[in-house]
Amino acid sequence: MDKVHFPYRSESHLPFLHIVGESGSWEKHGLQVEYDYFISSEDAHNNVANGSVEFVGGNHLSPYIRRPKGDRWVYLGQSVSLLNHRMVVRSDSGISRVSDLRGKRVASKGQHPGLNTWLFLKQNGLLGECQIERFRGETAQWEYVRDGKVDAAFVNPPGDIFARRAGLKVIDVEFLPMVWFTTVSTSLSFVEKHPDIVDKFLKGFCEGIAYFKTHRAESIKIIKDKYKEEGDLDDETATHLYDELKMILQAKPYASIPAISNVYEISIEQDKAAEKTDPMALWDFHYLRRIDDSGFIDNLYRT
Repeated sequence: MDKVHFPYRSESHLPFLHIVGESGSWEKHGLQVEYDYFISSEDAHNNVANGSVEFVGGNHLSPYIRRPKGDRWVYLGQSVSLLNHRMVVRSDSGISRVSDLRGKRVASKGQHPGLNTWLFLKQNGLLGECQIERFRGETAQWEYVRDGKVDAAFVNPPGDIFARRAGLKVIDVEFLPMVWFTTVSTSLSFVEKHPDIVDKFLKGFCEGIAYFKTHRAESIKIIKDKYKEEGDLDDETATHLYDELKMILQAKPYASIPAISNVYEISIEQDKAAEKTDPMALWDFHYLRRIDDSGFIDNLYRT
């Protein structure tokens, strides 16, 4: 059995990755996958390049920025193409829709998540109309709303339940097309040298998505038992997190064109060097397409 490494760039990937791992989906295809550890963006680039890490579950902006300098990062699959965020505000704020954020303060945190907020506000015509407050540290963004430091924040499940329990108002907003969450990323040199491992890894990845979508009770139990990064989840939060991920997980993990367009735009906002990279240059779906054309993915949902 081949052993490969697949570290995550954010612990938010773990509810999904634990289910893929615990279901034995990779083992069915002869792979032992070490997925349960974090890697920084810089280490991801270095370790993938030197071969000490085979795949990485993220790095959505830096490859666009680094490619003009010779970096040969490649994306082989994308688990989701929608950011399933909600807006949270104080119950007495008078805010009931995104347009009400004019003149308000909005929380922002981290590079990619913060740029998601920037782009969403931009696409809603609110850049310059509200103040984006940038925060660091481990504090959840909804807590800044609760504590009066900002008027609003955008959160992902199960943060919306935590915010509601804290007395905040949760407002449904349009989901943002975006490349985020778990991406199958590696180097072109690794793909060229090990197409057999790429095939096995993608098949296990697709099998894990199918298990997630078709084994609800088992998946919720795995989330409760294994995912501790936001504390112990109760039945409501674990079930909500499962249902939300199931809704956006793609049975066939191709990134959508709107998602690629949006992640490309925020990579340019982070560093203008990304403009020298074609938005599609990093994506190679022909390995996934070969698996798809064989009927493998469709067959996972027929039994």
